[in-house]
Amino acid sequence: MGIRDRARLNIDFMEACKGVKKTVRLNRMEQCPDCHGSGAQAGTAPKTCPDCGGTGSVRITQRTPFGNIAQTARCNKCGGKGKIIDSPCKSCSGKGMIKKATTKEIEIPAGIDDGQTLRVSGGGHCGFNGGSNGDLHILVNVRPDPIFERKGFDIWTDIPITYGQAVLGSEIVVPTIDGKVKYNIPEGTQAGTVFRLREKGVQRLYQKSRGDHYVRVGIEVPKNLTKEQKDLIGKFDESLGEKNYQKRQTFFEKLKEKFK
Repeated sequence: MGIRDRARLNIDFMEACKGVKKTVRLNRMEQCPDCHGSGAQAGTAPKTCPDCGGTGSVRITQRTPFGNIAQTARCNKCGGKGKIIDSPCKSCSGKGMIKKATTKEIEIPAGIDDGQTLRVSGGGHCGFNGGSNGDLHILVNVRPDPIFERKGFDIWTDIPITYGQAVLGSEIVVPTIDGKVKYNIPEGTQAGTVFRLREKGVQRLYQKSRGDHYVRVGIEVPKNLTKEQKDLIGKFDESLGEKNYQKRQTFFEKLKEKFK
C-alpha cells in the first residue's frame, strides 16, 4: 500500500475559474532502482520470516485469572514486514525506496475554490515492499482578484457610475471572467442596485453549468465643482418635486404619521 503525500499550490483567480495545468515540485519516496523495491542487494532476495511465516504478526497467548487470552502483535524479528533481508541493498539501506526530487504536471479543474484539496491518484510516495504509489493531496490557495469577488460559483463586481448615468440611464461596460460585456442600466437607477448576468459566473466543478455574475452599482457624487456647475445643479434641484423622490416622500410620510 502506498503512502499519501501532501503539497500546496498557489494559483491566480482566473486560473481557478478557467482551469490550468501546473507543474508541482515534490520530494517523495520512490522505488529504489537497484533493488526494485525489495530492499535486498542485487543477486539476493528477502527471506520469509520464520517467526511469523511472512504475515508480519504473531499470536501471543497470555494467562490471566479469567483464562487464556490470545492477541495479535507485530512480529519483533522482522518488524512487521514479514521478510528478513540478510544482504540489504546499499543504495537504499534495505528500505526498498529512496527520496528523490521530482516534478509532476497537475491538471487543475475549472471551478476549484480557495482552500479546496485536489487528489491526484498515484501521485504520492511509493509503497513498502514494492507496493504501488499512494495519492497526492494538493491544497489549492487562490490569490484574490482586485475586481472580482467570488461567492460559491457566483461572481460579484462593484461598478461606480456617474450621477448623470444613474438619472438618465446609460450603457456601461462590465468586466467578466470571459471579457468585457455591455449592459444597459435603466434611468432612475438607485445606489446599491444589483443586476444579474446569467451564466457569466464560475463553472461548477466537473460540470458544464455556471454561476451568475452580479453587478452592484454605486453612484459617485461629483466633487470639485465650479461655481457654474453648482448653479446648474441648484437650478436643476429646484425644478424637482417630491414626486421625483419616491423614497424621500415615503420616509417623510412615515415620519409625519409617527409624530402626529
